[in-house]
Amino acid sequence: MELFEQIRREFEFSSGTIKSIAKKFGVHRRMVRQALADANPPQRKTAERKRPQIGPVSDFIDEILEADRKSPRKQRHTAHRIWKRIQQERPESDVAESTVRRHVGQRKHELGLLTREIFVPQSYGWGVEAQVDWYEAYADMDGMRQKLQVFCMRSMASGGAFHRAYWRATQQAFFEAHEKAFEYFGGVFQKLRYDNLSSAVRKILKGHERGQTERFIAFRSHWKFDAEFCTPGQGHEKGGVEGEGGYFRRNHWVPVPQARDLDEINVQLLDACRLEEQRRIGERSEVVGEGMRVERDYLMPMAAEGFSRGEVSFAIVDGKVCVKVRTNWYSTPSHPGRSVRVQVLPQVIGVWEDDRRVAQHERCYGRRQQILNLEHYLETLERKPGALAEVSR
Repeated sequence: MELFEQIRREFEFSSGTIKSIAKKFGVHRRMVRQALADANPPQRKTAERKRPQIGPVSDFIDEILEADRKSPRKQRHTAHRIWKRIQQERPESDVAESTVRRHVGQRKHELGLLTREIFVPQSYGWGVEAQVDWYEAYADMDGMRQKLQVFCMRSMASGGAFHRAYWRATQQAFFEAHEKAFEYFGGVFQKLRYDNLSSAVRKILKGHERGQTERFIAFRSHWKFDAEFCTPGQGHEKGGVEGEGGYFRRNHWVPVPQARDLDEINVQLLDACRLEEQRRIGERSEVVGEGMRVERDYLMPMAAEGFSRGEVSFAIVDGKVCVKVRTNWYSTPSHPGRSVRVQVLPQVIGVWEDDRRVAQHERCYGRRQQILNLEHYLETLERKPGALAEVSR
C-alpha cells in the first residue's frame, strides 16, 4: 500500500515516466501501471499447490465422511481413525497423520459437517444459582475396584464446586449431599438447576414444567430454594456442572484413588475441593476461594435443623428375626411378629422399636442378601446351642 502511494506521488508531482519510476523503485513497469490505475493493490493470487500424498486417497476419505452423515454422532470417524484405515486398506499410500488431519478438517468444513451451535455468554449474580449433577467414577477400596456415583454442586458465580461419592445415586444420598454442599459453601443458593433425575422429577410436563416428587418438594421447601430443570437431552443448559465433572475427574480421579472405605474417599474429595479453591478460572480477576468468600454473604442462611432424609417404612419381624428392606434381610433383636420402624439412609439401615433404635446395619446395595449380627441371636443360641454349629458352617 505504501509503495503504491510513493509511485503515484512520484508520477504526479515529480513528472517521472513509467520507465524511470520502475527503475527508481526496482519494480516491474506492470506494477507502476497498476499503481497509477488504482490506489489499492490488486489481490494476490494464491497458487494451488499440488498434493501428491493426499491426492490418491482423497476420494476414499470423502466416501468415509459422506457415510458418516448417516452414522450416530458418537460413532463417526475421527481424523486419527481415518488415517488408521488408510494404513490398513490403502497401504501403498504413504501419507502422514498430520496431512490427513488437515485434509479432513478442510473437507468437513466444505461438506458442512462442522456445524457448531452458538451459545450466549452468561453472567451470574452472587448466591443466585448453582448447578447439580451426578457422574460416575472408579476407586480402589480395600484392594477392589468399585464404581461410585459422585454428586457435584457447582456455584455459577464463584466457580466453587463440591463433590461427594456414594455407592448409589439414591434419593437419600441426593438429599444428604445437598446438605453437605450447603455446609461447604456456607449457605443456600436461591436457585438450583438440575437435569430430569428421578430423585426430584416424577413426570416431565410441557416446556420446563415438571411434576416433582413429594419428598423433593418437601426438601426444597425446607431449605427454601427454587428448582429449575433442563430440557431433556440438552446438557448444555447446565454446562457449568457438566464441565466441572469432567475437569474434576481428569484431575482428581486420575490415577484411580485408593482408600479403605467410602469415608476415606470422601475425605480425599473434600481435600481436592479445597485445593481447587486456589484455581483461577478463565479470565476471572479472583481465584475460586476468593469468590466463594464474597458469595458467602449473599447466600441464604442455613436451616435451623436438617431435613429428615431417611426413608421410613414399617416391617414385620420374621421367624429368623429379620426385617426385609428393599430386597435384603437385616437382623434385629426384636421378637418375631413384632412391627418395627425401619429408617433407610444412604449408608446405614436403622431398626426402631417405638422411640428406641434396636439395630443398625451398614446398608447393602446387593440383592437378596442377609446382613446378620450374631449378637441378635445370643438368646436363641442359649436355648438351641446346636444351631451354632450350623451357623458356623
